[in-house]
Amino acid sequence: MDKRVVVFALILPNIFLHFSLFSIVDANAKGQRVTILSIDGGGIRGIIPGTMLAFLEAKLQELDGPNARIADYFDVVAGTSTGALITTMLTAPGEDNRPAYEAKDIASFYLQHGPNIFPESSRSNFLRKAANLVGGPKYDGKYLRSLIRGLLGNLTVSQTLTDVVIPTFDVKRLQPVIFSTKDGIANASKNALLSDVCLGTTAAPTYLPPHYFETKDYQGSTRTFDLVDGGLAANNPTLLGITHISKEILLKKFETVDMTPMDSTRMLVLSLGSGIAKNEEKYNAEDAARWGLLSWVYNNGATPIIDMFGAASSDMVDIHVSTLFQKINNSIYYIFTKEDMLTGDTSSVDIATIRNLQALVIIGRSLLKKPVSRINLETGRSEPVQGEGTNEEALARFAKLLSDERKLRSN
Repeated sequence: MDKRVVVFALILPNIFLHFSLFSIVDANAKGQRVTILSIDGGGIRGIIPGTMLAFLEAKLQELDGPNARIADYFDVVAGTSTGALITTMLTAPGEDNRPAYEAKDIASFYLQHGPNIFPESSRSNFLRKAANLVGGPKYDGKYLRSLIRGLLGNLTVSQTLTDVVIPTFDVKRLQPVIFSTKDGIANASKNALLSDVCLGTTAAPTYLPPHYFETKDYQGSTRTFDLVDGGLAANNPTLLGITHISKEILLKKFETVDMTPMDSTRMLVLSLGSGIAKNEEKYNAEDAARWGLLSWVYNNGATPIIDMFGAASSDMVDIHVSTLFQKINNSIYYIFTKEDMLTGDTSSVDIATIRNLQALVIIGRSLLKKPVSRINLETGRSEPVQGEGTNEEALARFAKLLSDERKLRSN
């Protein structure tokens, strides 16, 4: 059998758009591949994966008609923080029981609502900044709560159009809490409102307040949640998506078109990062040795401890996934594209001026024209891969794989 693994990843300047395509493809096993989409956290930089998804959905519509939607092609969509918000937009049912949003609407959503979610007045007001250092987040989160409640209403996790996986972190229990459609169906206490899950996973420490809510199980017992940013658990939720579907396969709950249990080595995985800041080497051991508690949380406008946790979390996922696929099959084709030249406002998670948001849209579009690259896991630097074309061409090829898989299943 001719099996291969394909991994694409994009990273933006100051935005680790780690657009990875992990695919283990058996040329003779048609209609027998699970499909997984993963979207990283990253605040307003969610515009970047949103732009990638708009291109992918447009290609799917060219192949399968104007009604094609991202949710139609993925067995699992995993999203963290802003990635969870995108996940919900793409998988929550609208009035016609079709996805509430098209992928092309994501950038417009950020452009319209970003300035109100992260108002400039909260960043520029001296008293607010001083207060943020000693107590309370930078933003009160009121607009975001109202917006998400209005968009999602009473929809629960169990009602998404395809299986979603969304990580959060419970500060009371000091443990990750993972919400999924399957868990919501099986366990009433995990069948939370989608709005509550989104507000929990987007509650980035120092930026937005933690989110509290309650659910009840089938016996009426109350379960409480005290949640903050899912990025503390998995800023890059790719492994969560893979683990989730692998569990379903092991439990024989996921079958191929010929009704035989799915082989967990047959996967098509698209992992989209919202980016990391340009590695400017702005921290070093000599300076950090003099930091106290405050400096680890706030240093020249940056938040070192959060930067480090986020970078480490994403990089560890890359290492684990690369190792996983090498163990499955030694003949691996690994591509990782990194664009790490962003500076200034475009590297932030919350500078939501119209100018900066439009700049992020342009960056996302320009990434499509960049050559596919491979990440060197030792150096963290990207290396262009000869013969693979551009990221746009890679996504077009992936769209064809998704379309073929869907057609084979329907037949």
